[in-house]
Amino acid sequence: MSEIRNIELFESGQRKIEWVRRNMPLLNGLEEQFRRDLPFKGVKVALSVHLEAKTAYLCEVLAAGGAEMYVTGSNVLSTQDDVAAALVREGMNVFAFHAATVEEYDHHLRCVIEPGPNIIIDDGGDLVHLIHESYPELIPGIYGGCEETTTGIHRLIAMASRGDLKFPMLMVNNANCKYLFDNRYGTGQSVWDGINRTTNLIVASKHVVVAGYGWCGKGVAMRAKGLGAKVIITEVDPIRAMEAMMDGFDVMSMNDAASVGDLFITVTGCCKVITKEHFLQMKDGAICCNAGHFDVEVDIAALKEMATGTAPARANIEGYTLPNGRTVFIVGEGRLVNLAAGDGHPAEIMDMSFAIQALCVAYIVRNKGMLPATVLVVPEEVDNYVARRKLEHWGVTIDTLTQEQTDYLNQ
Repeated sequence: MSEIRNIELFESGQRKIEWVRRNMPLLNGLEEQFRRDLPFKGVKVALSVHLEAKTAYLCEVLAAGGAEMYVTGSNVLSTQDDVAAALVREGMNVFAFHAATVEEYDHHLRCVIEPGPNIIIDDGGDLVHLIHESYPELIPGIYGGCEETTTGIHRLIAMASRGDLKFPMLMVNNANCKYLFDNRYGTGQSVWDGINRTTNLIVASKHVVVAGYGWCGKGVAMRAKGLGAKVIITEVDPIRAMEAMMDGFDVMSMNDAASVGDLFITVTGCCKVITKEHFLQMKDGAICCNAGHFDVEVDIAALKEMATGTAPARANIEGYTLPNGRTVFIVGEGRLVNLAAGDGHPAEIMDMSFAIQALCVAYIVRNKGMLPATVLVVPEEVDNYVARRKLEHWGVTIDTLTQEQTDYLNQ
C-alpha cells in the first residue's frame, strides 16, 4: 500500500541510502540494538519528514526494531522519488512524490494517519494538527510523538496552551544535540549548499541579508561570513539583535536592508518577512530565498500579483519583473532552500538528530500511558548518550568529575 512516482527508481535510492548509512554511526549502533531487542514490535509509526536518504535510513532503523512504518514527506519539493521507491521496495508504506500539489500533499498526510498510528514523528506539525482536526477518534491509540522543528514546536506550544493537545509530544528540536548542531551547523552548511549549487554565483563581496538570528540564522550568517559576504541581520528580538552586533554583523530593519542586499535569506518561522514594499526597494537582480519551514516568509503571492512578467532564469530560479523595471529572483519557489534546492543537512549532523528521534520513540513506547498530554523536553540522558557516542566515534575522551568535585558543586 503506497503512492509514489515510480518504483523502478529504487536502485538510485538504495545507493543514496547506503551512502548516508556509511556516515551515520549512531544510527548504525541503534539499528543493531533495535534489531536485537525489537522494542517497536507491533507499533505503527506515522512519519512526516523531508523524504530523502537520511530520513529513509531513520525509517529503516525503526523498522529494524519491529515498527510498521507509514511514511510521507513534509514539503512538496523535498521528496526524492528514488528514495521513496527504495523504501517501498523494502516493504514500507510510502505516500509521497516530488512536486505534489497541495491537495496531493494533504491526501498523503491522511494516508499515513488513517491506519491508526501509535507514534507520530512530525516535521512542522502538520500530522499532529490534522489528527486533532480530522481524526479525533484515533487519538486514544496514540502513545505520543516527536517534533523535529522550531516551527512545529511553536505550533505545539500554542495547542498545549489552549488545552487542545491530546497526547504527549517530545520537543526533539530543543534537545541540545539537535538545535546546537543541526540548526546551527546543519542549516548553515546546507542552506549555502542549496544556494551555491542553484545560482552558481560568488558569495564573496555580496551583501547578504539574513532575516532572523536564532540558531538557524546564526549558522547561515556564520557561513556567509566565511564565504566572504558582508552580512546584515534583521531581527525583531532586541537581545538577538545585540548578539548579532557583538558577533560582528550589521543590524538593520528589513526596510533599510531591502535596498542594500544582493541576496536575502529568511530564517524566522514567521510570515511575510519580505513583502511587496521590500521587493520594490530591491536592486535589479536581487535574489530571495527561504530557510524557514513554511513557504510564507517571502510573500510570493504579493510578488506574483505585482509582477508585470515572470520567466525561469535557471533550474529552480524564477525571475519576476517589477513595475519599476527591475527583476527579483526567487529560489526554490520560496520553499526551504536547503531541501527544495539541495539535499538537506549533512549526514553526520542528521545522525545526531535522528538518533535522538529514534531514542525518543523508544522512550515513548517504554512509557506508554504514563506521559502527560503536553509538550515535553527530551530526557537529559538521551541528549548525553548521543553526545558521548558521537565523541567516542571521533575518538575524543573528556574529563569526568571526581566525587570530591561533585560534592563541591552540590554543596
